[in-house]
Amino acid sequence: MYIASAKRKENIAEYLLYMWQIEDIIRANNLDIDKIKSNIIDKFDLNDDQRKELTEWYESLIDMMRRENVETSGHLQLNKNTLLMLNDLHHALLKDPKFDVYASEFYKTLPYIVELRSRQGESKLDEIETCFAALYGTLMLKLQGKGISVDTQKAIAQITKFISLLSKYHKLDQEDKLWDNQ
Repeated sequence: MYIASAKRKENIAEYLLYMWQIEDIIRANNLDIDKIKSNIIDKFDLNDDQRKELTEWYESLIDMMRRENVETSGHLQLNKNTLLMLNDLHHALLKDPKFDVYASEFYKTLPYIVELRSRQGESKLDEIETCFAALYGTLMLKLQGKGISVDTQKAIAQITKFISLLSKYHKLDQEDKLWDNQ
């Protein structure tokens, strides 16, 4: 919760990837708050109020996951909303000629997005979610100690560059500094 809050303010991409990881952590603990307390919450050096607050945050996420039927897969609506917001910003940036650097990075990334979609078959993911899925998948491979091919590393480097730029523009937009200063 504390990490998520900080990431949301500073870097929306890191926030979203972190929240996807939290969803998976909750699933790995079978949506059981007692397991989450012993495996996660108790590992932090927190005072009683912080511990209570963090426990309530996990409990609310568990409740949302159950109500939204994402206990085994999928993403919470709050995370889907973040993706929708980023996708809307993405399209607005592409339409505005003042953001030609952004458009250029997108078109450098697009072949990798197309390749990823072709590997997934009938993918219903939009471009931004495809990028995040690739970044998250790579993160999971690294955490598992699995190797990543040179081609994948090249693709992830470009996707990272593109998503970093989108995150930068999101932060400026949140600070009301994006559209006036271009």
